[in-house]
Amino acid sequence: MPALKVDSLAKTFTLRKPFFGAARPGVRAIRPMSFQVEPGETLGVVGESGCGKSTLARMLVGLLEPSGGKIEIEGKALDAADPAEFGKLIQYVFQDPNSSLNPRKTIRQVMEAPLKQLHKMPKPDRNRRISEIFASVNLRDEFLDRYPHEFSGGQAQRIGIARALAANPQIIILDEPVSALDVSVQAQVLNLLADLKAEFGLTYLFITHDLAVVEAVSDRIIVLYFGAVVEIGKAEYIFANPRHPYTKLLADSAPVVGRPLKAPEQKGAELPDPLNPPQGCAFAGRCPRATDLCRVREPELKPMGEDQLAACHHPLEG
Repeated sequence: MPALKVDSLAKTFTLRKPFFGAARPGVRAIRPMSFQVEPGETLGVVGESGCGKSTLARMLVGLLEPSGGKIEIEGKALDAADPAEFGKLIQYVFQDPNSSLNPRKTIRQVMEAPLKQLHKMPKPDRNRRISEIFASVNLRDEFLDRYPHEFSGGQAQRIGIARALAANPQIIILDEPVSALDVSVQAQVLNLLADLKAEFGLTYLFITHDLAVVEAVSDRIIVLYFGAVVEIGKAEYIFANPRHPYTKLLADSAPVVGRPLKAPEQKGAELPDPLNPPQGCAFAGRCPRATDLCRVREPELKPMGEDQLAACHHPLEG
């Protein structure tokens, strides 16, 4: 049984009707997508800013209500469940560790919230559980009576991870967990996440724009463009052997030591207008391989070899 299963999940944001004129259609932030994550797997999610990564993550943890589709965790449908049920199975680690912690509460109060609200745990058990979690993220108990502003970015992110672990979830959504940290601290946090995954048997969804990081930590990778999945594949060859032109564009855009910097081949440089989405393939306006077919018919995800799928009428050669 998959740890997480998403079936035709979609999100459309409605627009306020203007005083004059006809109402405009909503913005389709997430087009219907389906995928699943196996227990113990790390699934990377990559794409440009505005492609729908954070919207997807917020739906998965119940912070946004889907417009359609289903979310199942260990066979339980959670798209319309009690929010407490979400919290017991899936938790979120935010991009900015400092702003995600309440500045008016001590770290102990922050840590106690999921234990009280989700698990109704008595105080002695809470204290013991918090000490265990702090030890697992290499933090000292004396930090518990301090406030968030007293910590560095790396320490604050460890506290954010500890807060997620306090709920004892099966799945953790990591939304750009190291992008706000120094490079040396990034390595420490990534190593910590790997250790916690092994210790607690966790399943990760790792959302980032850093291709080197996502390739190093992920088992499989999903590539999003304009709210849709355009490619899925194993991490070891999704960028080494891309089948969708957009995946190749991402791979060519990432700086590599020893490779001269040059602009990747594309027709345009901007995402399509979400208020006026194009017909057919959303990437056609930027794709050097686009034909008339691409501009009239939206491609579907199809197998492109072993454990790799791509949504493209004219995929790259394997």
